[in-house]
Amino acid sequence: MNTAKENRHWMPLLMAPKRFFRGVFSSYLTSAFLFGSLLMMKGDLGQILGVLPVVLLSVLTISLIEAFLVLPHHLKHSLEHAHHKAPPRWRQKFEILFDQFRHGVGRAAQLAMQFRYITVGIALAMLIFSVGLVATGTVKFKAFPDLEGNNLEARILLPQGTPLAETERVVHTLLNALDETNKTLSQNEAEELVKNVQLSYGEHGDVPENGSHLATLSIDLLNTEERNTKILELIQLWKQKTGALPDVLSIQYKEPKVGPAGRAIHIRLSGQDMDELSRASWEVQNWLRGYNGVNNLLDDLRPGKPQYSIKLKPGALAAGIDSRSIALQLRSAYLEVKISEIYKGREAYEIVAKLDNQQGHELLDFDNFTVFSKTGKEIPLGSVATITEEREFSRIGHINHQRTVNIYGDVDADIANTSEVIASLQKNFLGTLQERYPEITFKLKGEVENGTETKLSILSGFGLGAFGVFLLLSLQFRNYREPLIVMINIPLALIGAIWGHLIMGLDFTLPSMIGFVSLAGIVVNDSILLVEFVKYRVEEGMLFHDAARQAVYDRFRAIFLTSVTTIAGMTPLLFETSTQALILVPLVTSIVFGMLTSTVLIMLVLPAMYAIMEDVGFVKLTGEPERSAA
Repeated sequence: MNTAKENRHWMPLLMAPKRFFRGVFSSYLTSAFLFGSLLMMKGDLGQILGVLPVVLLSVLTISLIEAFLVLPHHLKHSLEHAHHKAPPRWRQKFEILFDQFRHGVGRAAQLAMQFRYITVGIALAMLIFSVGLVATGTVKFKAFPDLEGNNLEARILLPQGTPLAETERVVHTLLNALDETNKTLSQNEAEELVKNVQLSYGEHGDVPENGSHLATLSIDLLNTEERNTKILELIQLWKQKTGALPDVLSIQYKEPKVGPAGRAIHIRLSGQDMDELSRASWEVQNWLRGYNGVNNLLDDLRPGKPQYSIKLKPGALAAGIDSRSIALQLRSAYLEVKISEIYKGREAYEIVAKLDNQQGHELLDFDNFTVFSKTGKEIPLGSVATITEEREFSRIGHINHQRTVNIYGDVDADIANTSEVIASLQKNFLGTLQERYPEITFKLKGEVENGTETKLSILSGFGLGAFGVFLLLSLQFRNYREPLIVMINIPLALIGAIWGHLIMGLDFTLPSMIGFVSLAGIVVNDSILLVEFVKYRVEEGMLFHDAARQAVYDRFRAIFLTSVTTIAGMTPLLFETSTQALILVPLVTSIVFGMLTSTVLIMLVLPAMYAIMEDVGFVKLTGEPERSAA
């Protein structure tokens, strides 16, 4: 007798995996489709973020196995020891209050179905308004969140041919200003802000050349998690204390490493006419300088050292002068020529000849330089050749047999947004510039290109995953109508994700999109099981409205616990300040705030949409077809 009672007591628990297998397994497959779509991410960012879906799918698979094979036995053993005991008083009070809360949510769902058109209309209006926050730039889009590091470089560029002594003078000025800046800012720190300074001559990270006109100061700072000063504050005070430096083409203050999204601004100009490329590059840079927050603008096209171009006049050949002889005599005069070699004992000495001029004044009498004809006659250089002073480009880059100029720049994320700057440049300037320079091709590289590639791959993968979910649900529900009820809840999850970024003051980034895809998997799972419970209740003979209300009541505990545990587990990451975790903050923001709104919307909007579809005859729930289908 006791055995029979115990079997009846444990029968619902043992039959639960069988009863809910279809819904739970469908939830697993839909999540796998959505998470698996992230494996299609392309670009450098896709390579970095691609590990996330692998972890999600692995955890999801293990969870499915645990839910069907391990969890029922855990519950059985737990209840065996607890079902004979009366629950504690606090537990009884909590259950009473929670049951009242569940009934309140059920009544709210009943009210939402009663005013179903208003409920769905409000939800759609919230969605449109939320998407408008991104479209209008209130919540800005950025490929990758800015992560502040522990290193800073000052990259110094002077005109080509600048002597080393002048470069050293500029470096000395910068070092003195850095010392003053360090003393000022270190007062707010527990230790010295500047830990180490390294100086390198002839190096510049943004210039593909070397020489005495280049220098780089590499600075190691106090760890990000320990210091109170931002790199931007250090740069601003350093610039202020440095003051104006004449004859300096540019000094770039920036972090040495380019992030995974690439350079904030990277525009490539391609063409054949170097003068046109130079003018177009200068115009683009001048336009970009008009945006607040855009700094460190520089291109890789620079004039070389001054040079003299010598062209023979008519009649020079008749006088016994040709270009080869002039080049040889000039080279001998200014770079010396070996005349002979003598020996003294075992040692050899070279005899060289060179024009005798004071250093720095070699070219003062260049116009009066004397050359010798083939007959030995002395002839002034200016009488047989035209001498013009020119300055060509020090380097000409080529890509696909086209001459190219690259424009680089940085964007201060606290002041401007890279996507908005580039979009404004394309809309307001590049079109007219293309008309003036039809032979030049303009291409956007860097963060814009990498971010767009990864974003499109996420969207296309998500579209395929969502289509796979729709087909799977159509197979499960045996129609193409009810899956639409589940799928409509996916875009509604955007409401919380977007508002979460607005509240947290964050840009919407690619990690945010990954968080939304993960959120969509959770929303779909909750929606599937809610629809399943509605169908179960209708199967039992309940009217649709009563069945929907009862399904909300039945599933509320599971949905509520899922939401609370997810939010509780991820909320600490929202306030994490370590550099390693900052990349996850936008992702977590999408999930946490999306869960907050999705929990409410699933309970209210899904029954309301179900009721609207029943009004128009789009879906019809009766007990008989379901029984026969089963």
